Amino acid sequence: MSVEPALVPPWQWPEERWRKRIETVRAGRRLAPSTWPGGARAAVALSFDCDHETFELGAGGEAIGRLGWGEFGRRVGVPRILALLARHGVKASFFMPAICALIDPDEPKRIRDEGHEIAMHGYIHENTSLLDPPTERELMLRAREILSKATGVDPVGFRASHWDLSPSTLAIVRDMGLAYDSSMMADDSCYELLLDGRPSGVVEIPVDWVRDDAVYLLFNRNPPTRPYMSPDDVLKIFMRELDMAIDEGGVFQLDLHPFVIGYRSRLFILDALIQHAKARGPVWFTTHAGLASYVVKSHDGANYES
Repeated sequence: MSVEPALVPPWQWPEERWRKRIETVRAGRRLAPSTWPGGARAAVALSFDCDHETFELGAGGEAIGRLGWGEFGRRVGVPRILALLARHGVKASFFMPAICALIDPDEPKRIRDEGHEIAMHGYIHENTSLLDPPTERELMLRAREILSKATGVDPVGFRASHWDLSPSTLAIVRDMGLAYDSSMMADDSCYELLLDGRPSGVVEIPVDWVRDDAVYLLFNRNPPTRPYMSPDDVLKIFMRELDMAIDEGGVFQLDLHPFVIGYRSRLFILDALIQHAKARGPVWFTTHAGLASYVVKSHDGANYES
């Protein structure tokens, strides 16, 4: 009786199997410029995942209370964030599931009109790693079309919902001509993604659970998670990441969620980080699209225009 491949324990996998999997998507050349625009000491790339109601819908849930919780991100979180960014004169990237742009078409327009980037974050915050290739491709094409129509600008970046990529995701991102992905965690610096051992031409702007507000502050019943740190302690972690990025002359990338960070008792984290970065500066506040463009052009010897 033969054993199904999926049931074979990993220590019995042939070398060909595990090598094929780890080589599907790997980190290629590091894209870490020796200088930043305007003589900045570091690049600061702030991002906000506008999951809103799709945080519930994408998991197949329909709980009315949880949909309202997501709505807080749109009604309260995003406006507060936009006001804070405007006060500091800082531009950022907003990753948006396409359904959120259909629920409130005015939101992506408001974000765009204030000079920020709108990037892709799935169709309905679906778990990309669970999709078959045709379905995944169709949803990504549909999501791009919706965001392009909503903003009048074609998105150039992608972040997988839950940061879970399928073996097909990077090939779809490349074939769509997107400039960057922001779902992987192989480095602190930007790097080029390798697809099956070959350069893909796609820049990775790496995320990390350490630099994500939801890890520390999300209250969730299913799966059951509870905040385990105070906002003050979360700020300390983010501040240390920021300080070392500046000391190293690198990139400080941060991922926040309007329905997590947007509360009165939490938004000070973002305010304090921006103030601290400016005090230690100069630093270059940039969108993810601007960062991806700069690191490629600086490594390829081209002149960069901010």
